[in-house]
Amino acid sequence: MEQQLVALTGNEAVAYAFKQARPHVASAFPITPQTEMMHKFAEFVANGEVDTEMILVESEHSAMSAAVGASAAGSRVITATSSAGFALMWEIVYIAASLRLPICMALVNRALSGNINIHNDHSDSMGGRDAGWIHLHSENAQEAYDNGVMSFRISEHPDVQLPTMVCYDGFIISHTADSLYMLDDADAATFVGERTPKYALLDVENPITVGPLDLTDYYFEHKVSQMEAEQRALPIIDQVSAEYGELTGRRYEHFESYKMDDAECCIVILGSSAGTTKAMIDEYREKGIKVGLMKIRTFRPFPNELIADALSGMKAIAVLDKSASFGGFGGPVFTEVRSALYQTGCRAPVHNWIYGLGGRDYDLHQAAHVIESIDKIARGEEMETINLLGVRL
Repeated sequence: MEQQLVALTGNEAVAYAFKQARPHVASAFPITPQTEMMHKFAEFVANGEVDTEMILVESEHSAMSAAVGASAAGSRVITATSSAGFALMWEIVYIAASLRLPICMALVNRALSGNINIHNDHSDSMGGRDAGWIHLHSENAQEAYDNGVMSFRISEHPDVQLPTMVCYDGFIISHTADSLYMLDDADAATFVGERTPKYALLDVENPITVGPLDLTDYYFEHKVSQMEAEQRALPIIDQVSAEYGELTGRRYEHFESYKMDDAECCIVILGSSAGTTKAMIDEYREKGIKVGLMKIRTFRPFPNELIADALSGMKAIAVLDKSASFGGFGGPVFTEVRSALYQTGCRAPVHNWIYGLGGRDYDLHQAAHVIESIDKIARGEEMETINLLGVRL
């Protein structure tokens, strides 16, 4: 399959992916660092490159509300947000998933206030981790583009019918130009296909009710149907990723394993920080330390059995969280990984490092500190379970 090598920012890459899916409706409200993504998509609309109804609304709450209405009517729908904008959508984010609407959203990860901060961490998407959406995380612009293209096939699959957020790190990915391979518009559109909703509000021959009062008689059963759909999504994500790999040569798993075959200890991480960590792992491998990396791509649904199986032979595990769970025991990725391992009987020490809050730099020295720490833990040294990385003392 012929592909074009281009240089794009992450925001531009996802805008192209969404354009190639030929959505019927895009609802948009600006917020840094997402704004440029929808600016680029609006440019495609203005130039006639995509036949999409662009709805410019007064808030993010309205953006998601418009997306819900359009999707319920049978349209393919996109939107995008970051940080406080995602928080303002909160009520409707849950409604979109509860109504089983396959909306695709770019979530450009940014810290949530307060105090006001426009830089990257994962507090926004992690705040919505239990809202019923699929979460796909991206290390770079290439992965953000690929996840963007695949998100429609995943969300709209008849066995799934759930919204998907394509997560990528604000500024680090969204505003940084990178080289990537992009499909031809026609090839991408063919891969994505057309949306064929099972139910639609505009199908007057088969009227339905959307969003009725749902009290004690059926609410629980409807939540169970969402839980089951999330679990059904795991093999569908695999299937779509395999087909995309055959098309492009880029095959994605639920997580990437880097130098894990003979690893004795490893780091688990999300997003752009994986690249920095890989560079340091290469250096420590040359020193004889058998360290590997697991970069989680699918955070929801969480592939607990696969992750537990991949980590079960480790002597020590470090989980890095770019968000805090205030009052909890460690960050959200840490708690998920540790919980998954419990079922396997694996008793390898799992330690958490919370890092990068509010865009605090994650550098090679910090990656080296984590590697040296888990190497010591693997050799029997005692350390604190929950740690902070890169904080001034």
